[in-house]
Amino acid sequence: MAHAALWLYSALTWVAQPLLLRKLRRRAVAEPGYGQHVGERFGHYAASLDSLAPSDSRYGADPASPLVWVHAVSLGETRAAAILLDALRQQLPGMRLLLTHGTATGRCEGEKLLQPGDVQVWQPWDTRAAVARFLRRFRPAIGILIETELWPNLAAACRAQGVPLVLANARLSDKSQRQAQRLAWLARPAYAGLTAVWAQTEADAERLRNLGAPVQGVFGNLKFDVVPDAAQLAQGRAGRARSARPVVLLASSREGEEALWLESFRSNRPLAQSLQAPTAIKNEVTDGAGADLLHRVQWLIVPRHPQRFEEVAQLLQRAGLRVVRRSQGTAAQPAPADVWLGDSLGEMARYYGLADVALLGGSFAPLGGQNLIEAAACGCPVVLGPHTFNFAEAAALACTAGAAQRVDDMAQGMATACALAQDGPSLAQARVAAVQFAQAHQGAAHATALAVAALLQGA
Repeated sequence: MAHAALWLYSALTWVAQPLLLRKLRRRAVAEPGYGQHVGERFGHYAASLDSLAPSDSRYGADPASPLVWVHAVSLGETRAAAILLDALRQQLPGMRLLLTHGTATGRCEGEKLLQPGDVQVWQPWDTRAAVARFLRRFRPAIGILIETELWPNLAAACRAQGVPLVLANARLSDKSQRQAQRLAWLARPAYAGLTAVWAQTEADAERLRNLGAPVQGVFGNLKFDVVPDAAQLAQGRAGRARSARPVVLLASSREGEEALWLESFRSNRPLAQSLQAPTAIKNEVTDGAGADLLHRVQWLIVPRHPQRFEEVAQLLQRAGLRVVRRSQGTAAQPAPADVWLGDSLGEMARYYGLADVALLGGSFAPLGGQNLIEAAACGCPVVLGPHTFNFAEAAALACTAGAAQRVDDMAQGMATACALAQDGPSLAQARVAAVQFAQAHQGAAHATALAVAALLQGA
């Protein structure tokens, strides 16, 4: 049954190749990275990579210089991979890196992680032929998939060729588990074919075991081991000290959330009628002082995806707001405006340093929430919307620790964030709680690197 299922799946992925090409062409219009090195998607690599790929199969078996393949599909996974790579290079000082991605933002971020002798290519499309060409060309000593990315043909080919394939920083939501169970005939053999799985939480581990995955440890979330860029953090905090108003950040906002923010910002109706806000906020609203609650802070919006920077800028400007964009000035302190727009990549530490409080993007639309751990590590308290299933345990722990607060919707979130930003004693307490929360859950990178080294030694 499993063999027949994989055969059918392989046929479908082969037939879908023209659709993938069309999708890549469409996406390349907005993000040119999707139009580059397209042949790699199908297992065809430039001749220039010959000098970087191992010359024979003994390379991958050499414990002193293994070719370690890390797959980080998108931006968030690439940032998690960066944390793991620091620990891996300490455990395996002679290692070379084969880094693969699925998105243009992931690949762009991944370029920063490369050292001489490392290789970066696209992940092959999951046809048998493309996967076979990929493994034949690079012959990695081990494959490390970050968080959730698992493909049936890739798993089957690695198992057949004796390449240990592991899932690190693994997470699986209830929704994803239900979807996988509906395709159990395909998903279970893929999960069972992994060499090891190291989960973020016990709940993730249990869901993964239910799909047949060989869970060998619960190490926590790699992202707790993040070390914020000290220079960026200092720049942000210096800007915050010079700001005439408290700064509230909508961090890593996703599609539709800026419109929700704009609706609340422009609304003149009393907030207390539409939300169950903290008592302090209710008092301000009912006595008339809260009518200007959302306008007594400096707003900073940082969209999650770079292809949306221009779209968000136009949305705000069409609404008549004054917008100052990070990309249009190099001054340490942005000019006064209704909204500062953070339209740059790789500067989240700067933005979190600049902010007094952050609203977590992806949590006010049903998208699962973005990474709140980086904000906590920067000492920035977070206000969460109702949708945090991508970081369910981290969100719950942050709320318990006082590093975050949960609200029901965008309007309540904005009111709560603004009130906290203007409450000096409560804000100071929340900042300390955020840093302590981030530091209390570190260690996943070291544990994962030790486990990878042990697997390589055993192999």
